[in-house]
Amino acid sequence: MTHIDYFFSMLSPYCYLAGQRLEAIAEKHGARIAYKPFDIVAAFPRTGGTPPAERHPSRMAYRAQELPRQARKLDMPFTLKPAHWPTNGAPAAYAFIAAQNAGGGDLGKLAHEFTRRIWAENEDIAEDSVIKSCLTAAGFDSSLADSGLLQGAETYGANLEEAVERGVFGAPFYIVGEQRFWGQDKLEDLDLHLAGRI
Repeated sequence: MTHIDYFFSMLSPYCYLAGQRLEAIAEKHGARIAYKPFDIVAAFPRTGGTPPAERHPSRMAYRAQELPRQARKLDMPFTLKPAHWPTNGAPAAYAFIAAQNAGGGDLGKLAHEFTRRIWAENEDIAEDSVIKSCLTAAGFDSSLADSGLLQGAETYGANLEEAVERGVFGAPFYIVGEQRFWGQDKLEDLDLHLAGRI
């Protein structure tokens, strides 16, 4: 079975715009997804990147055009300047990891739910009530928000180290064998690669 390592950030607008297309692609090709939430802000200085707030004005101006443009292209609701961004993405990541370990729900939906709450619903995913609501929406027990915090922190940190070691410098980032795909706009290429066309 083909294996897709999916490195993603709870805070990334591009992960939100990816929606659940990865899951559809994986199902189409009989591939398995390994979800790896990681701290993209901590990865930036280690991989040659710059946090959004520190970027050159020309890059910020482009971002302000590109994100709404991609959202319109995908017919997805989008808020360029959400009320609670940036926020602390760690608690949501820990809850995701707890859900991943517990099983029983839809991890793809949960990953999307966290990003959707920021970029479409103007909610703060650092708040316990929002985390529990996301877990419930994806078919998980809401009490997972309060469990496995130490293991969540350890896994979250390990995912960051793995990301840096494997050449991940942004999110969403998809790895299949030696092939790497960066960005929601590369999902078509991932699909074609899994089909053996590129």
